[in-house]
Amino acid sequence: MQHQYIQDFAQYEDGTEITIKGWIDKARNSKTNHFFDFRDGTGFTQCIVSLDTVGEEAFEQAKRLTIESSVSFTGKILRNERSLGGYELQVTTFEIYHIATDFPITKTDKEHGPNFLEERRHLWLRRRRQWAINRVRNQLIMGIHEFFQQDGFVQMDAPLMTGSACEGTTDLFETDFFGQPAYLSQSGQLYAEAMAMAMNKVYTFGPTFRSEKSNTPRHLAEFWMIEPEVAFATNEDNMVLIERFIKHVIARVLDKCQTEFELLGRDTSKLQAVVDGDFPQVSYSDAVKILNGSMDVDGKNAIALQEEDLAAAKALIEAHQQEIADREKAIKAGMKKGARKHSEQVIAKLQAEIKVAEEQLRNIPKWIESAKNFEHGEDLGSSDETVLTRVFSTPVMVYNWPTKIKAFYMKEVEGQPEFVKGVDLLAPDGFGEIIGGSERETDINILLKKIEEHELDQADFEWYLDLRRFGSVPHAGFGLGLERLVRWSCDLHHVRETIPFPRRYGHIKP
Repeated sequence: MQHQYIQDFAQYEDGTEITIKGWIDKARNSKTNHFFDFRDGTGFTQCIVSLDTVGEEAFEQAKRLTIESSVSFTGKILRNERSLGGYELQVTTFEIYHIATDFPITKTDKEHGPNFLEERRHLWLRRRRQWAINRVRNQLIMGIHEFFQQDGFVQMDAPLMTGSACEGTTDLFETDFFGQPAYLSQSGQLYAEAMAMAMNKVYTFGPTFRSEKSNTPRHLAEFWMIEPEVAFATNEDNMVLIERFIKHVIARVLDKCQTEFELLGRDTSKLQAVVDGDFPQVSYSDAVKILNGSMDVDGKNAIALQEEDLAAAKALIEAHQQEIADREKAIKAGMKKGARKHSEQVIAKLQAEIKVAEEQLRNIPKWIESAKNFEHGEDLGSSDETVLTRVFSTPVMVYNWPTKIKAFYMKEVEGQPEFVKGVDLLAPDGFGEIIGGSERETDINILLKKIEEHELDQADFEWYLDLRRFGSVPHAGFGLGLERLVRWSCDLHHVRETIPFPRRYGHIKP
C-alpha cells in the first residue's frame, strides 16, 4: 500500500485505512495500549497500538519501539481534537525498520543548553521546535521568490569567490584561486548592479560570508542574502519596494504556517500588524532624537518605555517567585500525581520567564545609558536599535545616514554630502536591522574619491566604474539577511536556530 502523509490527514474521512512512515517522537506504555507521538517530516500525530487489535506478539514487539525508532504504521484514522495534530491513528499492523539506541536529546532545550544542542545539531533538527522553524524558513524562501518573480524580476547569480572586498572591510575569508588570492563573497550587490544594467530588475539569492569575530544572537559567518537591484530607481522607490516585499512574505507565512507558529508560541498578531500597518520612514537625525528621548512618536517616549519595561520586569520576578513558592509549598503538602505534574510544569515555565526578566534587569539600564549618550554621527548598535524600535509596532525605515559610516557606493544627498541615501529596515521588538540598502552613486568622480578615501585599490573596481562610463542610470537596491528574517518571524532568541547547520565564530561542526 502506498503510504500517506500526516499533512494530508484532513482529506480523509474517519475510519479510512492509511499507512504512514516515520519516526517515534515520544512513547508511553500501559498494560493494554502503547501511545506513540509520531512524526513523518510533514507533521505530527498520535498512533495507538492496542493489545486487543494487534494481538499479544505484535503488542510486545511494539513495546520495543524507542524514541527515534523508524516504523511504518497502518491503521484507521480518527479525528480527535485532544490528540496531537487533531488526529489519531488506531494501528492495525506495523513494520519496524530500525530500533534506535538511547537518543541523547531527552530533556528540554533549556535543560540541555545551547552548546550541547549545537554539537548535536544533526539530531536537534528533529525536535518539534526546529521542525517548525525550518518549515517557516521554507515558506519565507518561497514567498521571496514568489514576490520577485511576480514583480518581473529576473533571478541571477553572483559569484561566491571574488578578487576583492565589496565594502572595504577586512572581514573576509581568504582562499587560493589557482595561485591568486580570492575571497568568499560578503555580498553580491556590485555584481547585481552590473546585471541590472542588462536586465533592469534583478535579484540574487545565495550564501555570503563574513569573518568578523562576532558571537552575538544576530551574527553568523555563513548566511543567505537576498539582494534585488532596480535600474531607474531612487531610494524613495527602494523604500516602497522594501515595504511591499516584507508585507508579501510575512502575509505568506501567516497563511501557510499557522500550525508552526502555534507550536513555536509565536504571537501572530504582531506579524499581522506588520501586514496591516504602514512602515514609518524616519531620517537618521530624527532617529537619534527619538533614541535619546528628545522626540516622541505618537506620544511614546523611547526612554520612558524602557523605564516602564524595567519596572515591569521587576514586578514579574516578584510575582513569579511568590507563585513558585506557593506551588512548591502545596506540592510538599501532598498532591495527586496529575496535579503535581501540572504544578511542576507551571513552575518550570515561571522560572524560564524569570530568567528572561532577569536578563532585562541586567540589560535595560545599560541600554538607557547608551541611548541617552548616543552621539549624532555614530552607527546604531544592537541595543540602540532595540530602544528605538520599542516605540513602533511595525518595522521602521531609517534613511539618510552619515556618509562616514556607510559604504563607498552609496549616493550622496544633494546639497548634504555628509549624508548618503541609505536605508536600514529595523524590525520591532528588539530584532534590529534585517535590511540594508541604498540608492547607488552614479557620479564616477565621486566614486573615485570614495574609493580613495576608503583606501581601496582602484584597479579592483575598474569593472564597476565601467557601469558609470557606459549608460549609467539612477539605480537602487537592498540586501536582506534571510536568517535575521527567520529569527524575527519566529521570535527566536538566537540566530543559530534559523539555519539547519549554523556556521558562526567558534562553531564549524557538525
